[in-house]
Amino acid sequence: MSADREKAAPASTGRKSIRPLGRLLPYIGRYRGLVAGALVALVLAAVTTLVLPIAVRRMVDHGFSESDAGFINTYFTMLFVLAVVLALASAMRYYFVITLGERIVADLRRDVFAHVTRLSPAFFDVNQSGEIVSRLTADTTQIKSAVGATASVALRNLILCLGAVAMMVYTSPKLSSLVIAAIPVIVFPLVAFGRSVRRRSREAQDTLAAASAYAGEAIGATRTLQAFNAEDAARGRFFGAVEDAYGAARAAIRARALLTGFAIAMVFGSVVAVLWFGARDVLSGALSAGTLGQFLLYAVFAAGSLGALSEVWGELSQAAGAAERLTELLAETPAIAAPASPVALPTPARGEIAFEDVHFAYPARPGYRSVNGLSFAVKPGETVAIVGPSGAGKSTILSLVLRFYDPVSGRITLDGVDLREADPEALRRRIAIVPQEVTIFATSIRDNIAFGMTGVSEEAIRAAARAAQAEEFILRLDDGYDTAVGERGVTLSGGQRQRIAIARAILKDAPVLLLDEATSALDAESETAVQKALDGQMGKRTTIVIAHRLATVLKADRILVMESGRVVEEGTHQSLIRKDGLYARLARLQFDQGSQAFLNEATG
Repeated sequence: MSADREKAAPASTGRKSIRPLGRLLPYIGRYRGLVAGALVALVLAAVTTLVLPIAVRRMVDHGFSESDAGFINTYFTMLFVLAVVLALASAMRYYFVITLGERIVADLRRDVFAHVTRLSPAFFDVNQSGEIVSRLTADTTQIKSAVGATASVALRNLILCLGAVAMMVYTSPKLSSLVIAAIPVIVFPLVAFGRSVRRRSREAQDTLAAASAYAGEAIGATRTLQAFNAEDAARGRFFGAVEDAYGAARAAIRARALLTGFAIAMVFGSVVAVLWFGARDVLSGALSAGTLGQFLLYAVFAAGSLGALSEVWGELSQAAGAAERLTELLAETPAIAAPASPVALPTPARGEIAFEDVHFAYPARPGYRSVNGLSFAVKPGETVAIVGPSGAGKSTILSLVLRFYDPVSGRITLDGVDLREADPEALRRRIAIVPQEVTIFATSIRDNIAFGMTGVSEEAIRAAARAAQAEEFILRLDDGYDTAVGERGVTLSGGQRQRIAIARAILKDAPVLLLDEATSALDAESETAVQKALDGQMGKRTTIVIAHRLATVLKADRILVMESGRVVEEGTHQSLIRKDGLYARLARLQFDQGSQAFLNEATG
């Protein structure tokens, strides 16, 4: 599937029902025991409630008229027993449904997060991470409420409503016909209002997600905000987003309020009408007072249940909007995936990489080719440096080698296997990378070095840190390797973060090493030390080095000079200087006053 499929689906307002909640049925089906317990408790509570009016009728028609104290005591004892049963059933219902809701949401969060981590970079090129996190947290919380308390209340009131209507028909068919005739007048507007609530709830959730996304972005860049005195601008933008979210939420609340008010007015208005007709029948002797009381209680139960269902419908509509957003996310298909029958990479690994007439454009910018007809090969154990002006396509090469993207045309091979025919996980196990923008996680230095690797010994971690010239500063920290470095490694300097990334790559010990400006954040002394460590690693594996600082590529076996997505020069440092082409011009600009000495060194 093409990468442009990998973008968040637009808000859908065409489906105006709670059908998206049906996507949760596979999760509910995993826990049949909890579902069975909840249903038993619900039915028991509903049946107990429906028995109460019968006891009231018998007490009114027989107990008071006969003035039998023993009869009254027996009935009140029965009522007390029913109350105890109702309390136990309600407690059971609460336990089972809330546990079920928590369990389902835990599974849903796990599955959504696992799915998001499998989506390829093209998806994240066009979607904000904060918005995705909002779906993972706020939307799942909304669903937890629906699957737990809201769904159980809905089922309880549905059972009560149906049971009360059935008992009303049994008690007085004449009065029941009046109530049943009013039901369509009540239900159809409820459905129409529910559609509006769901649409507005979806809009409110989308707006809140946008506000959350911006908040996450701004909080993660607090230092930049303060450095540029942009706090007021950031606050203004966030306040505007919050107000938009409030406005959307208020619209949803207004729709729910109208829905609830209309439902209650219609339901209890019909009860009053029925009571008026019933009172006339009692006066005429066609109906006993106890029977009218019994019927009235059932009518109140039915009306109350129907009114509660109107409120619950609004909550379920909100949850349906959240479920729709989550299922849209789960429906995203990774643009980069393993083929049905992946070709196994050769063993042992050689680390031979080849680009064959590769053309590539990022999915977010399909009209701009970052790579045009690129062809080159890297032999096993060879170190190839790629240089060129910004925007030449250097870093894109590393993304293609890692198969974050597939080329538009042409092919890329590792040890003779087309990357599109290999399992991406197997491919990436053979590659270690030191990126230009280092990612450090909010955990200990030890965990950051061993990131993605299991069963790594302490000595191996320390050896990698020593090789990356990182152990010296690590041991100076209060907790050494156990030091927590904060979000994105905020407590470390840029050079320290880069050395941890280098240690991570060294520890992986992969046959292919990719270096994207690996020493760009280091001072001259640290760069020299780390370069020595990298030199030792380069001799053992195939290495591709991306660099702007030409001093870091002097010892490369070959240098590829790129411009406008293609290789325009190739050779060693000395031969490229003699050609006096793009590489030589870049060298002069970079070394400026020392360019003559640089040229003298290059030509011997």
